[in-house]
Amino acid sequence: MNGSPAQKAGGQKASKQEAGSVPAHEEAPLHPRHELSEVLHQPVRFSIAAALSRTETMDFKDLRNTIQVSDSVLSKQLSALEKAGFVEIKKAFVGKFPRTSVKLTAAGTQAWEHHLATLRLIAGE
Repeated sequence: MNGSPAQKAGGQKASKQEAGSVPAHEEAPLHPRHELSEVLHQPVRFSIAAALSRTETMDFKDLRNTIQVSDSVLSKQLSALEKAGFVEIKKAFVGKFPRTSVKLTAAGTQAWEHHLATLRLIAGE
């Protein structure tokens, strides 16, 4: 007997349209998770965006201390956010000391707000 599992279990073929399913000619709306940002979904990048969303600009050291990661982890994740166009990184010298500051771009702010709204939609808020 080479039938489907439904045939094996009940001896009948399952209908193409089960009760309560969407007709074949209508597509079900996509789950909101499909709108989440793949860039912001990563926990460290999510934390960076959250911290930067509350301020105009943030010093690298303050950001590192706020989200409690190492310099190398922060640097790597900032590079990913910069490549996506979500952050702007400025390097300057204050006296003889290098200073790196970071801020969300307009695209980063928009992506952050959309990501949060989508999470709230999924959570039912």
